[in-house]
Amino acid sequence: VYSVQEIDVTNISKWRKKYKEEFQSNEGFGLSFTPFFLEAAVKALIAFPHVNASVDGNSIVLKKYVNLGCAVALGNSGLIVPVIKNADEKNLVGLARGLNDLALRARNKKLIPDDIMNGTFTVTNPGVFGTIIGTPIINQPQVAILCLGAIEKRPVVIDDMIAIRERCYLTLSYDHRIIDGSMGGQLLENTSKVGM
Repeated sequence: VYSVQEIDVTNISKWRKKYKEEFQSNEGFGLSFTPFFLEAAVKALIAFPHVNASVDGNSIVLKKYVNLGCAVALGNSGLIVPVIKNADEKNLVGLARGLNDLALRARNKKLIPDDIMNGTFTVTNPGVFGTIIGTPIINQPQVAILCLGAIEKRPVVIDDMIAIRERCYLTLSYDHRIIDGSMGGQLLENTSKVGM
């Protein structure tokens, strides 16, 4: 099953612009939008543990930790999904560091097998290629995957006035045997609070 929600990321964009140089200086790499969504996803998974689960035969296995798979494009040779282990123990900067490390090692073919194993939930971001909405396939035995669409400026109505805001679509693909539309919608709503 797929659920889609449009969200406003204008405040994140403003924050990134304000701290862009400081972050680059402190960390040695740029801060993309993705770590903000990773942090929001972790918080949502803690609130909705059935989405951070797996299927084992006829059993549902709830995970006590969040190992966040993050799809990394490898140029023209596809993609790979390395895993930020214990993502629930990391803050925004820790998630950004983890993602940057895994992405660099993936693109330089330096990942080890453990780097791509034991994910409990996956985030993919085809929005960096201009994709507005995606409907990704679940990385089984996980039960859900979050897809980030392209961030675009759009006119929206706020307090009966038209404003230009930076917005994107989030898609949650989920296993309907475990997650119903109510839980999927609530997880998306919870994730959409990123940057608010």
